Amino acid sequence: MAILTTLRLRLSPFNEGDWPFFLQLRQNHEVMQFMGEVLDKAAIRAIFTRRCNSPAIFVIRDENGTPLGDIGLQISSKNPHEADVGYALLPEAQGKGFASEALGAICDYGFQQLGLWAINAWVLGDNQGSARLLEKHGFIRTQVLTKAYRLNGKDYDDWVYRRENAPTHA
Repeated sequence: MAILTTLRLRLSPFNEGDWPFFLQLRQNHEVMQFMGEVLDKAAIRAIFTRRCNSPAIFVIRDENGTPLGDIGLQISSKNPHEADVGYALLPEAQGKGFASEALGAICDYGFQQLGLWAINAWVLGDNQGSARLLEKHGFIRTQVLTKAYRLNGKDYDDWVYRRENAPTHA
């Protein structure tokens, strides 16, 4: 499995030792406020097990190896040249450029190593920070799904972003 590095980060595959961190991340209400309901421990464990078996989902670690968040690509089952990107950072790691570094690395990996032609992202309209991050990295908002996502009893607009990398032909 791949390990991606940036100036300050190491993106490494999940392993069993990451369970306490992943549980902490997915039980944090501030982290989950734009992602989904906080699930029970068994459901989070099932997600974690899938993460451990996925070659394109990584733990974001700082230069000391401390886990800060996660990021990954989910390859489309209908089109192997497309993927959805998702990411989450602990609150204390937000606003320091870590998400930007990790997103740049995962996009490079997807386009250069996995041969993707496009990467998509879904963002709740209220998540302005994530929208700015995606736009900074060349993602274009292609669609707004009005009141399409219900979270904690509230309906949110769902913004769809896309970044394309035209295939090269020999």
